[in-house]
Amino acid sequence: MKLSIIIPVYNETESLDSLQEALHQAMGGLSVDWQVVYVDDGSSDGSQQVLEKLAEADRDHTVIVILRRNFGQTAAIAAGIDHSDGDVIVLMDADLQNDPADIPLMLEKINEGYDVVSGWRVNRQDKFITRVLPSRIANWLISTVTGVHLHDYGCTLKAYRREVLEGFRLYGEMHRFIPAYASQVGAKIIEMPVHHHARKYGRTKYGLRRTLKVILDLFTVKFLLDYSKKPIYLFGGAGVGLIALSLLVLIYLVIMRIWQNEHLIRSPLLQMSVMLFILGFQSILMGLLAELLVRTYHESQDKLTYTVRRVVNENPPQLSQPATHLSSTQQPEE
Repeated sequence: MKLSIIIPVYNETESLDSLQEALHQAMGGLSVDWQVVYVDDGSSDGSQQVLEKLAEADRDHTVIVILRRNFGQTAAIAAGIDHSDGDVIVLMDADLQNDPADIPLMLEKINEGYDVVSGWRVNRQDKFITRVLPSRIANWLISTVTGVHLHDYGCTLKAYRREVLEGFRLYGEMHRFIPAYASQVGAKIIEMPVHHHARKYGRTKYGLRRTLKVILDLFTVKFLLDYSKKPIYLFGGAGVGLIALSLLVLIYLVIMRIWQNEHLIRSPLLQMSVMLFILGFQSILMGLLAELLVRTYHESQDKLTYTVRRVVNENPPQLSQPATHLSSTQQPEE
């Protein structure tokens, strides 16, 4: 097993030396090949220079990836994964609030057969109103929508087998939803309590605005998880519902015409019924177009619609017998 620790860095100059020392202390007693990949996400406080010194002093374990500008935490994590080669990927923050001493405990869970080990900051050292309360609401919402119930989606400290991270790309603020994506490929997920320390240096990069981004990204995640392979279920279901509502309104108008002698043309419900029918029909057509796009996507890139955990005693492929052809001088007997 090789371990890769991915750490996005954005203006964390004061904490980097202490973080590097803590990583060496945590990993020193483990008999695993490991590396730490720092991704400088457009820092402007000299973090890049500090990281270069750390890499120069520790060529065996330290890799530095320097991005051209600030792309955000999700993009930095994706860059770190792409430039690492570990069988197990551990993500953590650079602000010293995550404790590297928890990494060996996570590896024990990985060795027990789990694919994802998610950190849970039980005793979180953050302000309740601005950090803890919005996080709890977001965790409840994400767990309810995705069906993957975790107490702390926002905790960056997580460990993954590399294979569960393959097959999808990360955008926006999607890094917090990785356990939900991993669950879709059958990953075994466990949550474990981890230490959490108060911030010593600098100030937090998180705020209430990020909660809104998470909620918006959740719409995308729900669609990709449940409808990316069968979009007709979403668009077609909405279309059928709109058409059914249109027919109900029309039936009501007919009944009112018969019993109350009301004119259909004068009622705004007639226009509503027609619009609902048109919207429903268009929604079904959009679902059919989406189905064609999904099939083109999978078939053009030879992407499988399933994932295999392992195969036991697979039979070797049978060699087909060469076909017998008649030469030009041979003719079948009458």
